[in-house]
Amino acid sequence: MSAVEQAALEALAARAGRVLRDAGARLATAESCTGGWVGQCLTAIPGSSEWFDRGFITYSNEAKVELLDVSADLLRRQGAVSEATAAAMVLGALAHSRADWALAITGVAGPAGGSPGRPVGTVCFAWAGREGAVDTLTRHFSGHREAIRAQSVACALEGLVERVGRCLA
Repeated sequence: MSAVEQAALEALAARAGRVLRDAGARLATAESCTGGWVGQCLTAIPGSSEWFDRGFITYSNEAKVELLDVSADLLRRQGAVSEATAAAMVLGALAHSRADWALAITGVAGPAGGSPGRPVGTVCFAWAGREGAVDTLTRHFSGHREAIRAQSVACALEGLVERVGRCLA
């Protein structure tokens, strides 16, 4: 990741922070394949403690179950990389935080670990506010592991800005 690309992600994080601040809201994150990269970008912004509550890095299925109350049965039935799992993660992040909004990311960053149904680059997202429904999305990114993860961070933050922004309109 070049310094320019990281700066672009941090600029997007700053935009997310402004939208959250304008809404008087706080955010929690639940990250799997990005391993805390969204949280790193958010906390790189001075003053982020005003609108960033906490982040959960739940890389393993056990962590998803223990920290976010994702059902082990759901993980067996749907797999860790599914919109249903992302939705359960985002609801768990809200339930275990003081945040008003949460986002969740789970995916296959590669280079191995993909399957015919979920090839490398498949990433599932979820966003939710305490007052609204859960939005989910699956994207298929290309490139090497770092590129897939960076695209996932950008997509998660863009989705957050869009959804919180709608509430301000």
